[in-house]
Amino acid sequence: MTHSTTLVNNDADNSQRRCSAQPRWTIVSVFTLILLAASAAGLRFLFLARKPFWFDECFSVEVTRLSWHAFGRLLWRREANMSLYYLLLRGWLHFGSSPFFIRSFSVVISLAALPAVYWLACKLFDRRVALLAAALMSFNAYHIRYAQEARSYSLFVLLATLSSGFFVASLREPSRRKRLGYILASVLAVYAHLYALLLLAAQWWAVRRTREGIFSRALRHAWIWIAVASLPLLIFAAKTGAGPIRWIQRPGLRDLVEFAERIAGNDGLPLLLLYAVACLAAIIPLGKMTRLFPTEVTSEIWSLRFLLIWLLFPVALTVLMSLARPVFLGRYFIFCLPALVILAAAGLAKLRRTWLLAGWLTAMLLLSLQGTFSYYNHDFDLERDDAEGAANYVLDHAQLGDAILFHIAEARVPYEFFKSIRTNVRSGIGVDGPEIIYPRHGDRLDYQDFTGKPSGELVQSASGHYSRVWVVLMSNGTLGHPDATTLMLNQTLGESFPRVERVQFPQVEVRLYSRP
Repeated sequence: MTHSTTLVNNDADNSQRRCSAQPRWTIVSVFTLILLAASAAGLRFLFLARKPFWFDECFSVEVTRLSWHAFGRLLWRREANMSLYYLLLRGWLHFGSSPFFIRSFSVVISLAALPAVYWLACKLFDRRVALLAAALMSFNAYHIRYAQEARSYSLFVLLATLSSGFFVASLREPSRRKRLGYILASVLAVYAHLYALLLLAAQWWAVRRTREGIFSRALRHAWIWIAVASLPLLIFAAKTGAGPIRWIQRPGLRDLVEFAERIAGNDGLPLLLLYAVACLAAIIPLGKMTRLFPTEVTSEIWSLRFLLIWLLFPVALTVLMSLARPVFLGRYFIFCLPALVILAAAGLAKLRRTWLLAGWLTAMLLLSLQGTFSYYNHDFDLERDDAEGAANYVLDHAQLGDAILFHIAEARVPYEFFKSIRTNVRSGIGVDGPEIIYPRHGDRLDYQDFTGKPSGELVQSASGHYSRVWVVLMSNGTLGHPDATTLMLNQTLGESFPRVERVQFPQVEVRLYSRP
């Protein structure tokens, strides 16, 4: 290996030696891990179905229900970013389809991240730090919040942690098995979320030589294999560009502060300050702050440097990129959470007075619990729509011969999901609802039904064939400034139907155009 990597190995990691020198399992450690696992499971399953099953979650489910041909076409056209999650969820849905069961898949994955964080922290430091990190992760409201959502974020956290764990293990005790684990975990992380590339960039920076920039041959080969295996997704990203995330707004200072407060546990400034002080406690003693970025470092200093880079570099880079094109969205950086809790745990472990450590940790966990219960009552990080209420209203009030069209094709997705829920509840009795006139490319949902907007000609034609037409509007512009499609619908349908009834739901509007 190169000199910088060899230093990590030759130092033999004093904390690593302490970790391996300790008993593999003690009664206290086993009891603590069991208690943490039970607490984490309880917090993640608690109120799992309380939050509305919103558009993004319906989208996840309906994508996986497509035929294999349509599924592949849709992934390639617009959804390759979360392809691994969709594949896994496709198998999970064979065993159940209720919102609680669907979300429980993310819960199970999030629980698997806890031993992964423990393992990584032990590789970087010792079992004391590992237990503290596992405790902080177990009660973190940000991790709990996305453990309760049918999206890829909990999978992303798990794979990012495993990637970094195998990365550190490959550096300190090189072996073919660990390099293969690193390659596999990293590739899967990229297919769970494209922003995993930022983690790989952070890992590269953590081991690069300040002067020569030379790496070990084995590590270079690992990165080449990761790049080759990730090539289809990279081609997809180049092909689609920023189109799928064009709706992201340029971040301001307030956005960054809110992200920091949320990733620290959703309890505002007090908890964020406790985390900040704990992280500083890890890097300030013994002049470590000035020795984090030299070429030659000890293993402990390298561990701290790696965690800092992992925590700060992805956010800083995307904020800078957002000056040209907005690409920063807080939840995309949930993969930085393991770095935060391990770094804070390393700082807490410096507190040698038991009462001080117990008090500080208790304060952090109690504030984290407060942030979690606050999330149960009031959502954060995004505003969920009430697509369920809109779909049920249409299905409850529709009459034979009605038609329905959707302002954007994607708005049909949650409608189909909740219609299928009603079918299941009624013991398999089909719920037809109004005849869908847009988007429609067959008798069942097709990959072409996920994008597009209705044309004026289609709406004009439908106006002459039906006496009642339902319209579902979603994401149709800012308040008082409807988009072009909404204006077209207002004019075309308003000319043909003298009566219109409007019902407003959060982020969704339902209209019924009819003739007397």
